[in-house]
Amino acid sequence: MTWHTNITRNSDLAILPVEACYRADQAAAAAGVPGVRLMENAGRAVFDALRAAWPLGTIRGDVLVLCGPGNNGGDGFVVARLLAEAGWPVRLGLLGAREALKGDAAHHAARWRGAVATLAPGLLEGAGLVVDALFGAGLARPIEGMAAQTLSAIRERKLPVLAVDVPSGLQGDSGTVLGEVVAPANVTVTFFRPKPGHVLFPGRKFCGRLVVADIGIPESVLATIAPQLHRNQPPLWLQHWPQRTAESHKYHFGHALLLGGAEMTGAARLAARAALRVGAGLVSLAAPSEALAVYQLSSPSLIVLQGSDPRSLARRLQDPRYNALLIGPGLGVGEETSEAAEALLATGRACVLDADALSSFAGAPSRLFGAIKGPAVLTPHDGEFARLFPSLKGDRLQRASAAARESGAVVLLKGADAVIAAPDGRAALVENAPPFLATAGTGDVLSGLIVGLLAQGLPAFEAAAAGAWLLGAAAEQFGPGLISEDLPDCLPAIRAALDR
Repeated sequence: MTWHTNITRNSDLAILPVEACYRADQAAAAAGVPGVRLMENAGRAVFDALRAAWPLGTIRGDVLVLCGPGNNGGDGFVVARLLAEAGWPVRLGLLGAREALKGDAAHHAARWRGAVATLAPGLLEGAGLVVDALFGAGLARPIEGMAAQTLSAIRERKLPVLAVDVPSGLQGDSGTVLGEVVAPANVTVTFFRPKPGHVLFPGRKFCGRLVVADIGIPESVLATIAPQLHRNQPPLWLQHWPQRTAESHKYHFGHALLLGGAEMTGAARLAARAALRVGAGLVSLAAPSEALAVYQLSSPSLIVLQGSDPRSLARRLQDPRYNALLIGPGLGVGEETSEAAEALLATGRACVLDADALSSFAGAPSRLFGAIKGPAVLTPHDGEFARLFPSLKGDRLQRASAAARESGAVVLLKGADAVIAAPDGRAALVENAPPFLATAGTGDVLSGLIVGLLAQGLPAFEAAAAGAWLLGAAAEQFGPGLISEDLPDCLPAIRAALDR
């Protein structure tokens, strides 16, 4: 999925739940923008997107506009009228009776001078493109009957689809398919701001190319909504990005301390290299004596410290210069790891807990949450999340947000549609995680990126969001064939672009 908005401000990154979109419409009306104008503008935006994707003469057959009984259907009537006025071969099918339409939808239905056919799969005969304006993002129950049969027929025929707002059958807040009936869209046109269901899977894969259209809702409306959910792109956290000057030195950019294990040494080494590459001034790694040589040979830039036992760790944590701490990658699951995590958290310094550090608290999550005394980032994948938060249900955004509130930490729920959630209600959705990241060790790189950014002074939420974005950007830059150790060395070029 690609995005077609110009990102220049934080407000451009806002993602609005369905209820907030309704409030945006109401606020626009209160500001003097009538609903009939918003619907006209929405239909014109769909018309423009259709012409851009399928120029006149390139479609083999008619454009079939399928309209539902609500405002989504009203948008469809506008699209059909504009297509007819521009000389396109267009037909219109309606679910329900034309006389039952209300408000703005009824107004625009009255402006359509063509025939209105009853929705049925048979309408697809002769169609070369379907405009899906049946159901919008507020759908609350599975699609049934003739609408379900028609959507199934579209899917079976593999007809190209342009969806209005969301592909019919998707729930706009979660991206889930209601009733397992949806016709995947080649292009989806939504309005003002995207919805969570456009970014979260499985919704994302059904939306195709997403176009976010300006339909005349004043930007000032966002101030009244105060969105807490955003797309994870650089403007969200770039104001915290550490700037280097001619007078800078290494101590301006923090000192990260990582704990390494004796057997799975690759994990901590990946994390350490990522922390170095992302710009931490110094990175130290404490390891058991039997694995010391492995870590010492991994990078001459890494400070390797002998001993990660409780006594050695307690001594090192007395040094306040270690301002960001990471525990988990390759450390092993067990009481020693959980006790070490508690020692790190007790300092009140910025901490990242990943992998084995999270699994070590399975069955005793309250023990972990009670130990958090300062900024903390938890980076579970779905399995680790389920072990820490067994009672939390719902979509990924709901679960991550609830977990952040329960734990008091920033929670980064990893995956192709990763969610970063803060205890104060803020959240960000990751949209730049390519499939090349599905390989061992990439999570270790992510934890290293986050601790390196924490060391440089980024707040926990921004460090987690920036780390997730950088991971995706590095993977996109490298491309197919990626293995995890390739990622850190992709960072210099990406950082140079951010520093400009």
